[in-house]
Amino acid sequence: MDQINLYDAKTNLSSLVDRAAAGEEVVIAKNGIPLAKLGPLAKQLQPRIPAHALAISYIAEDFDASDAEIAALFNDSTS
Repeated sequence: MDQINLYDAKTNLSSLVDRAAAGEEVVIAKNGIPLAKLGPLAKQLQPRIPAHALAISYIAEDFDASDAEIAALFNDSTS
């Protein structure tokens, strides 16, 4: 486990994330005092399943159809 100072961590964040993704842990220190540890996340075994929080089960056929009244509001040239 490497220790790296905060300035170098900010400068090399992308490469540190790549190292963490590869399984390495890196300690980030400020003024020689360890403050944080960057490491890999556990791999997801299954793809994410949507929660269906809105419980939408039906979308009307005319959902995307234009509304003449609203179109007139946008196309009004009286201004």
